[in-house]
Amino acid sequence: MIRIPEKVKAVIFDLDGTLVDSMGMWKEIDVAFLGRFGIPLPEGLQGEIEGKSFSETAVYFKERFCLPLSLSEIKDCWNEMAMYQYSCVIPLKPGVREFLEYLKRKGIPMGIATSNSRELVTAVTESLAISGFFSAVTVGCQVERGKPAPDIYLFAAGLLGAAPEECLVFEDVPAGILAGKRAGMTVWAVEDAYSAGMRGQKEALADAFLDSYGEIDLGD
Repeated sequence: MIRIPEKVKAVIFDLDGTLVDSMGMWKEIDVAFLGRFGIPLPEGLQGEIEGKSFSETAVYFKERFCLPLSLSEIKDCWNEMAMYQYSCVIPLKPGVREFLEYLKRKGIPMGIATSNSRELVTAVTESLAISGFFSAVTVGCQVERGKPAPDIYLFAAGLLGAAPEECLVFEDVPAGILAGKRAGMTVWAVEDAYSAGMRGQKEALADAFLDSYGEIDLGD
């Protein structure tokens, strides 16, 4: 079991693959989206866009694949293609709700810092009835640089009123772990099927590695 360090005054979560089981569906969306233009999914695409904000990813797709859509149209397509899943299908990762309730009891403010769109964040947090736990929700489009730059975590910490060294970050992929570490925060990596092949890298980068939220000591 692992305990929350006493210095922690705020907890910030990534969303996809960290709070909710959603990472696998994005490869399917990329296949379907590019298929509309007769473009096969390139090998390694997910790794190339890891950590990029929704807007940065739209720029990448438009430039790499010469898409005849505006950036707004690309993002609207992705929101439309993912909305049902985020509103009705995607589940919380096991143990998340219990951990959020524990942090609430302890009076520790919580935030989300995600590369996803605000529309999809709102859809899934409301669907799963967890939106009330979070004092601040930050999306990558609000900051200049996406993960692995520290911008989004520094911005989220400011909204929560905590110094970087007082923040504990939960992340599931190397780019996100690097973002938290570069912000000067404690980072715990979370196991996720999508990033299972990156486990060694995640363990090397993070301050701790969790196979599940059940490993966190919730004793009061």
